[in-house]
Amino acid sequence: MEWTFLFVFNSVLLGAGLAMDAFSVSMANGLNEPDMSKRRGAAIAGTFAGFQALMPMTGWFLVRTVSEAFGAFHKLIPWISLVLLCFIGGKMLVEGLRRGSGEEDAPRPKPGVWTIVLQGIATSIDALSVGFTIADYHAPMALAASLIIAAVTFLICAAGVKIGKVFGTKLARHASVLGGVILIGIGIEIFVSSFIG
Repeated sequence: MEWTFLFVFNSVLLGAGLAMDAFSVSMANGLNEPDMSKRRGAAIAGTFAGFQALMPMTGWFLVRTVSEAFGAFHKLIPWISLVLLCFIGGKMLVEGLRRGSGEEDAPRPKPGVWTIVLQGIATSIDALSVGFTIADYHAPMALAASLIIAAVTFLICAAGVKIGKVFGTKLARHASVLGGVILIGIGIEIFVSSFIG
């Protein structure tokens, strides 16, 4: 692969495709926290972008070094995503239902740092597979592709948080329930699509 416009264009498209799950989770976070500060929204988008850059490079490294072990791990990716997203989504869902049953005035719990990190891992773990598609790139090109993917992810996730905040304000009572359902749905979609596709 050469340093061409096509390389950049393909990396942008790859980033957009990989960022869709992170976009949905960002939107769910915005729904759950409509008063989220811009700084916190940027930190969430940055966390997701960081993992979207890290995972393809990790996949690239594994393909270049220990591809047999990665092949075995690759089968676990849908299961890991399903468990992490259902756990986080289930927690949001239960908290939302508790508030809906007479605790409407209780403050919404904000996802902590570790919850955001788990969301980042769960939504980017499938990007490990990108290591296979960029395996023939030399290291600087693989890094450039990963950074382009991260930049695209950041922009898409920042938009997701913003959209979620707008609808979170309008759907205040049901936002946490809706956010939890979205996360569980994404986990199921990643799991099912890994067997269909």
